[in-house]
Amino acid sequence: MCVRPSRWPPAVAVLVVLSVVASVVCSLGAFGQPVSEDVQQARRLEMVASQIQDRGITNKAVLTALRQVPRHRFVPAVWRGLAYTDGPLPIGEGQTISQPYIVAWMTELIEPTKKMRVLEIGTGSGYQAAVLAECVAEVDTIEVVPSLGNKAKGLLAELGYRNVQVRLGDGYEGWPERAPYDAILLTAAPPKDVPRPLLGQLKLGGHLVAPVGRGDQKLVRFTRTATGFERRVVGAVRFVPMTGKAQKAG
Repeated sequence: MCVRPSRWPPAVAVLVVLSVVASVVCSLGAFGQPVSEDVQQARRLEMVASQIQDRGITNKAVLTALRQVPRHRFVPAVWRGLAYTDGPLPIGEGQTISQPYIVAWMTELIEPTKKMRVLEIGTGSGYQAAVLAECVAEVDTIEVVPSLGNKAKGLLAELGYRNVQVRLGDGYEGWPERAPYDAILLTAAPPKDVPRPLLGQLKLGGHLVAPVGRGDQKLVRFTRTATGFERRVVGAVRFVPMTGKAQKAG
């Protein structure tokens, strides 16, 4: 669900406490009033310019999506002052919303078009699903934590994302009755490799992007070919682990 260590050491925990205090201060305007939507939009545009474009993301649909989706709506109120900073943030249940650059990078890697149907494993806050929804025709997303899935479902509907379907449950088996998909994204890391059922739900020529491994992880892009799958490691990342059946499968 996000790039972060699964546990914070004591020193980092202190920084988290300080960040909470800072976020409260930053998220309030004069006399304790919340930051206006205009200010949040200005922060969002600056985020895209300095964190996304300046780091090499060039896909126009992805850049437009990052400018449109109100990331601050997908984080708890206490963190909204930090919503457009360059890092993940807690969303409850031991999970986080991913760093904006990582969301942009993974979305660009699937080469999105308006005709595509995409499956996401790990809805989390719903932010990645919203970014995808701006870029493709349909998004199916699965969340194993009911409280997070229900909250994301409500928020996505409130924001008008009618092309997103949220399902509660273990994403290991994918969504076979809705398959095949033009692309698949995993926002949590299986310990050894991507579950075979997910690869089987990918269309010919489609891309599956996933973090893989324990501890130091690799972001991998699989492309389905006529003879199998092309596997390419694209970088190093740190995501929360994929839970449920993926842990038992190893």
